[in-house]
Amino acid sequence: MFSGIVEETGTVRKAVRQGGSFVFAISGKKSLRGLHVDDSISVHGVCLTVVKRNRNVFQVQAVEETLGKTNLGSLKPGSKANLERPLAVSDRLHGHFVLGHIDCVGRIRRIEKRRSSKVFWIQIPRGF
Repeated sequence: MFSGIVEETGTVRKAVRQGGSFVFAISGKKSLRGLHVDDSISVHGVCLTVVKRNRNVFQVQAVEETLGKTNLGSLKPGSKANLERPLAVSDRLHGHFVLGHIDCVGRIRRIEKRRSSKVFWIQIPRGF
């Protein structure tokens, strides 16, 4: 579970295609604290699993389904990535619960400009 509040912006150091997936090596400072292999981490709001980690970089793998429903496939070395570690049971939320799992792809149908914001009208597939 995540709060939806970005903790930091990391940097993609490597993006390596492996079959139909990508393995991303990402650096960050705060995100690496207490982060272990098999932990979840939110990258651009998408829940991924840490598959490797060293002192300065962690690696995650985005499989075909994830790449097809997110913008993670556009990440390349030098790209910035929004990062958030998972919540601990005792943490203050500072936001709300976010699963970080993508269920479908929506289409933006209309954007209404407001004085200081925008309202997005998004169409989602039936069944969602």
